[in-house]
Amino acid sequence: MNTRIIADEDVETLCTSEESHFLDFKSSDVSGKKIQKTIVAFANADGGELLIGIKDPKEESNPTMRWSGKEKIEDLNSCLQAISAVTPTPDLKFEFLKCNTRKGYVLRVLVEKSSFVHYTSDNVVYQRCGAQSLPLNDPQKITELSFAKGAMSFEDFLLKEIQPEQIVYSSELTRFLLEYSPKTDPLEFCINQNLFDFKTWEPRIVSVLLFHDSPSAVIPRKCAVKITRYETREDTPEREHLAEQYTIEGSLYQLIHKAVKKITQIMSSVSAWTLDGLKTMDYPPEAVWEVFVNAVIHRDYSISDDIQVIIYNNRIEMISPGKLPGYVTEKNILDARYARNPKIIRTLNRYKEAPNKDLGEGLNTTFQKMKEWGLQAPLIHEDGNTVKVILPHIPLAQPAEAILKFFKKNNTITNKQAREITGIKSENLVKIEFYKLRDAGYLERCPNLEGPSAAWRLTEAGKIESQKYN
Repeated sequence: MNTRIIADEDVETLCTSEESHFLDFKSSDVSGKKIQKTIVAFANADGGELLIGIKDPKEESNPTMRWSGKEKIEDLNSCLQAISAVTPTPDLKFEFLKCNTRKGYVLRVLVEKSSFVHYTSDNVVYQRCGAQSLPLNDPQKITELSFAKGAMSFEDFLLKEIQPEQIVYSSELTRFLLEYSPKTDPLEFCINQNLFDFKTWEPRIVSVLLFHDSPSAVIPRKCAVKITRYETREDTPEREHLAEQYTIEGSLYQLIHKAVKKITQIMSSVSAWTLDGLKTMDYPPEAVWEVFVNAVIHRDYSISDDIQVIIYNNRIEMISPGKLPGYVTEKNILDARYARNPKIIRTLNRYKEAPNKDLGEGLNTTFQKMKEWGLQAPLIHEDGNTVKVILPHIPLAQPAEAILKFFKKNNTITNKQAREITGIKSENLVKIEFYKLRDAGYLERCPNLEGPSAAWRLTEAGKIESQKYN
């Protein structure tokens, strides 16, 4: 473990910081039980930082008096022993902090988000919520946490009400096995791939999702896809913006193909102003495909909700039920690999035309293709109990550059057109861009056009400047 010497101003920053979802303070005399409580709570949530040797505001209201380090590093051994009793052992990093103007050492513990459910030595589960470490006393809540973290997968649960024949003789399994090598009996395949319980032959959820002719009708959770089209660019659409809505159901392979086909069909009817004029809202097909496939194979099927695909005039949002699993975060999602539903992923990958052919490269492909098409990068957010991926139909170009590029195939530009090609929502902010180009001598107002019809055109200098971008 490293000992780091920190400056007095760093101590001041630490001692005036507020406890939060990711930060907690304990005095150096804290009990091992309280240390375990905080470590477990962080590991069961999104990770965090615990500083042992700095009193929290409830213990000491004066920030200058909060530093309360131990005289010797060995005096913190009991804290390390308490942490080692957490099960299973979380991913932790330790260091000792020392300031030459303060007495004693502070133990800093960095707790990573984990793919397991962690317990204190007295077998209690805690989870961080805001600045509190709250116990989970309800067994159902602990099960839900296991699903959310990926420690358990709903795909493994048995559906006792389903007869194995409904899977073994399904049209989808028959179709799959026609191209599967080596040739295998349907029942043998289901048993060998652990899609059925090998003793009772009871089907697992995964077998129903993959091969039942109508999974939504028999699984006690929602597992379909809702595709909604709103004729607006607003963040919060009104009911009058709703244009059409569809529900797509079926075994996962068929569900993926039917849903992407419907998404593509809807997008072909959506027109938006682009740098090349009014065009249909084209996206790289690989981007739409990969984001949707990810939503299907990585969602939490224990949550009774459908995958939502929402198509706006300037973006597509795909919302998948469930938090990011295991140690995956918004920051490391392009590099981290974690399979919440390994049987689904493995079996879909065995189709001759596998929807997840390039395992682990889906989102990376999406980012690359969006860039190649000159569109801004996808946005990925963990929002409550869902993961939302947004594909914006906004050029990579800066606003002024996009406006000048627009004149490659257009003689004038309006505020509305500029908002669509730049992604700027405010009319006033677009006006500012126009004024900048006007002051630079590149744009001028079109005469005799006022109000909603007001437009701008290139000056002679603007025509020369715009050639740089065309």
